[in-house]
Amino acid sequence: MPALPFSLPEIDADAAYRAWQTHDARFDGRLFAGVTSTGVYCRPVCRVRLPRRANLRFFRSAASAQQHGFRPCLRCRPELAPGLSLVDSSQVLAQHAARMLDHAARSGAALRLPDIAARLGVTDRHLRRIFALAHGVTPIDYWTTQRLLLAKQLLTDTRLPVTEVALQCGFASVRRFNAAFAQHCRLSPTRLRRAGGTTLVPRRATVTPLLRLPGTLACDALKLRLAYRPPCDTEALMHFFAQRAVKGIEAVEQQTLRRTLRLVQGGREHIGWLALRSLPDIDELEVMIAAELVPALGRVIEAVRQAFDLDADPARIDPVMALLSAAPRPGLRLAGSFDGFETAVRVILGQQVTVKGARTLIQRLVGRFGTPLATPFADLSHLFPNAARLAAVDPADIGTLGIVRQRVGAIQALARGVAAEQIELHRGAPIEATLAALRALPGVGEWTAQVIAMRALAWPDAWPAGDIGLANALGSREPKRLTELAEAWRPWRAYAVMRLWHLMETGT
Repeated sequence: MPALPFSLPEIDADAAYRAWQTHDARFDGRLFAGVTSTGVYCRPVCRVRLPRRANLRFFRSAASAQQHGFRPCLRCRPELAPGLSLVDSSQVLAQHAARMLDHAARSGAALRLPDIAARLGVTDRHLRRIFALAHGVTPIDYWTTQRLLLAKQLLTDTRLPVTEVALQCGFASVRRFNAAFAQHCRLSPTRLRRAGGTTLVPRRATVTPLLRLPGTLACDALKLRLAYRPPCDTEALMHFFAQRAVKGIEAVEQQTLRRTLRLVQGGREHIGWLALRSLPDIDELEVMIAAELVPALGRVIEAVRQAFDLDADPARIDPVMALLSAAPRPGLRLAGSFDGFETAVRVILGQQVTVKGARTLIQRLVGRFGTPLATPFADLSHLFPNAARLAAVDPADIGTLGIVRQRVGAIQALARGVAAEQIELHRGAPIEATLAALRALPGVGEWTAQVIAMRALAWPDAWPAGDIGLANALGSREPKRLTELAEAWRPWRAYAVMRLWHLMETGT
C-alpha cells in the first residue's frame, strides 16, 4: 500500500489492547483490530479467543482495516457496529460527507463525489483531502466499505437473491458485486451466506411474546439486531414516543415500539411495519421487520438507527449534560425520526399547541389522508400520508380538520418541496442548505426549522430557543437569554432540549 500523503493521530496500541481484553463496548464502532494470523478484522466486543498482542493491528474505521487487506469477521460482524454521530470529529465537514456516503450506501443511490462536494460548498479535491485526514481513507473507499458491509448483513440476515442484494447496495451488475466482494471479503457472496446462516422468522412461526406480536405470523418477517454504545436511556426514549404516538400508525407498550413505515428506494415504494425493543443486557436493539420492507432493508436500518440515536457516544455527551441543573440521566438519546417528512409535518402541527393538541391534529390528518395498511397488529392500520398526497389535496379539505390556514400552507409548501426532491429530510442531508430551504417556506420559523433539524436531520446542536418548554424549564422567556445559557452545552444542545423536555413532562 502506498504511503499516505498525511499523518493520522497515533492510536495508543496498549490502551486499544486493553479495550479488547475487557470487550469494552464504549469503543465499539470507534476502533477495529486486524488479526494478522487470520486476516480478519474485529470489533472490541468480539468474543473469540483473544489474539496475541503482536498479531493485532488497530484502525479507526472498518474502511481503513479493509484498505489494509483485512476482511470482516463472521463472528462479531463489523457491519453491526454503531456508527459515528455528526460531532464526533473535529472535521465536521468530513463527518457531513460520511453521513451522506452512509445514506448513499444504504439507499443504493449512485455516487458522484463532485455532487456531494458541491452540496457541502467545497471542491471535490478539498473534500478528498479533509475526508482522508479525518477517516484515513478516501471517500470512495469509505463508500465501498459501507456498501459491502450492508451487503454482508443482507446476505447473512435475509434470503434476498444475490442479484437483489447487489442492486440494493448500488452495484450496477452482479459481476462487479462479486468482484468487489471477493477482493475485500476474500470469499464469494454465496459462500458467506452458507457460513452466516439466517434469522428469518418462517411463515406461521411462533415469535417472541416480548414483541407483542400475535401468537403466529401470517406473513414472513425478518428479525435482526442493531448495536449501540452503552448506556442507553431507552426509558426516556420510549416515554417520548409514547406521549406522541398516533393511533393507527404507531403504538408503544413499555419497552416495545411498533409502527408502520413507508420508504422509497431505487424509485420504488416499500410499505410495511416494524416492531422493536431494547436488549440492555447485550447493548442491542432487536427489530422485527415485515417482509415487504426487506427489499429496502438498508433504509430501514438507517431509519431505526436515527430514530433511536444508536450512533450516539455517551462518553462525550454525558459529561456535557452533567452541567445541566436537572438530575443527569446517563445514556441520553435524541428521539429522532423514522420518516423525515412525517416528522416535519408533525413539528409544524405542533406549533403553539400542546403535545396532546398536536397529536389530535395529526390523528385527524392520518384518518382523512392516510393509506390503509393490513398488519398483524390491531393497533396498526394506516400509513402516514406521503408528500405527493398532501401536496395534491385541496387546502380546504385539510382546513376542515381544524388546522389553521397558515399551517395548511406550511404543510403543503413542505410537501411540494419534498415531492419535487428539492428538500431532503434525513441525516445525510446538508444541514445549512436544508435549514435555509425550510426557513424559506411560508409558516416555518426558526423554532420549526430547529426542531426539524434536531429530529429529522439528527443535528445534535439544534437549539429551538423560542420553545415554551425550554422557557419554563430554564426560567426565562427571552430567547437570547436561553441561547446564552445553552452555550455551555455545545455541541450537544439538542440533547439538552430532550433532557429538559423530559424533565418538564415527567418531573424526573
